[in-house]
Amino acid sequence: MTVLLPGAPATTQATTQATAPAPTDVPRRSAATASAVLRAVLDHGPVARSTVGEVTGLSPAAVSRQLSTMTELGLVRDHRVPRLRSTVGRPHVPVDIDTGHQVIAGIHVAVPHATLVLMDLRGRVVAEERRRHAPGHTPGGLLAGLGDAMAHFLDRHAGGRRPLGVGFATGGHVDPGRGTVVTHPQLGWHELAVGAALEDRLGLPVRVESHARALARAEQLIGAHRERARTSQVALFVGNVVDAAIATNGSVHQGPGAAAGDVRHLPVGSETGCACGRAGCFEATVTEQAVAVRAVECGHLPVPRFADVLAALEAGAPWAERLFAERARAVGRVAALLLDLINPEIVVVTESGIARRPDLIGEVRAEVARCSHVGADPARAVVPGTFGPRALAVAGGSVLLHDVYTDPGDLPARTSFPSSEN
Repeated sequence: MTVLLPGAPATTQATTQATAPAPTDVPRRSAATASAVLRAVLDHGPVARSTVGEVTGLSPAAVSRQLSTMTELGLVRDHRVPRLRSTVGRPHVPVDIDTGHQVIAGIHVAVPHATLVLMDLRGRVVAEERRRHAPGHTPGGLLAGLGDAMAHFLDRHAGGRRPLGVGFATGGHVDPGRGTVVTHPQLGWHELAVGAALEDRLGLPVRVESHARALARAEQLIGAHRERARTSQVALFVGNVVDAAIATNGSVHQGPGAAAGDVRHLPVGSETGCACGRAGCFEATVTEQAVAVRAVECGHLPVPRFADVLAALEAGAPWAERLFAERARAVGRVAALLLDLINPEIVVVTESGIARRPDLIGEVRAEVARCSHVGADPARAVVPGTFGPRALAVAGGSVLLHDVYTDPGDLPARTSFPSSEN
């Protein structure tokens, strides 16, 4: 395994955050061809080579060349099944994504904790671990601890599979081109060079992204509504922070300085005061801390702990259901604004209450129906996120998974993989 344990000398890396080009959703022409083939296998595999050609519009020779290269890279494999009876002629062997030899690592940093994850090349979570931040942590100390934790996590869970790199996702303003968290007020981060720090610690390529944009790409790649998400979507994330991502035609909009998606101060009509000096801002109204504080104010909890409110929701406590329904309605008012302004195919809502009680999406849709002016069908236009309670883990891993499927050739050729058969 190529992971560097703490204190080990850094090896020469093929990719460094300081010199790597800014991540993009628009690959080179040759990369676009490879991406189309690999995504066809992801969407339809196990799939016949002829079907890959039909889906992508490529010639049989072009499909064969691409699949041969991807086999060398360990991205696809022949999907062989036992032959039950003899047949005349050469059998047609379908291809599938190779999930047996390589893994994607991911880190998601929330305000109270971090989530470490390993995913296979189909985006399935194969290992996950949550770590609470140490009291009084500093930004540098937190990153160093996460680097050490990821090294040991890979040793325990990779199972001989080669890690292709590490995706890192968090809230706030994130600049993926520089691998930097520009600002994360709740964590006290400012111009924190996350990518460079973790690459030095791990000896692996690291890609950094906001969790809303990471989840938007995960919905495009492996989500339940992937076809509609690829057309146009707004991914709306509600947690300790709130943010959004805007995606059209398979690309996620970043804007100058990668600052797109700031929905913190959209008005939702509440009386909750905000640090900006106004009342009724979205983030101040719906954060996990705000929900927990309201539970204390209403006499339901002695101390404001969001985990206790969430546990009460899962237990069916009516007071917790009311608090989450209020939160969902505020989310619905913002979803209505975004639907009217952007008119996407879908708004994908990732929120912890809906992840555990999917019926709460009805509160969001009802508020959209009341507030939106574009005439969208809320039941069709507003959908819960695909990944449920594992959304944070998927956000971390999907940062790098997206890179693999956008430019499959941007990996060093590896020809020593044994054949994998089913």
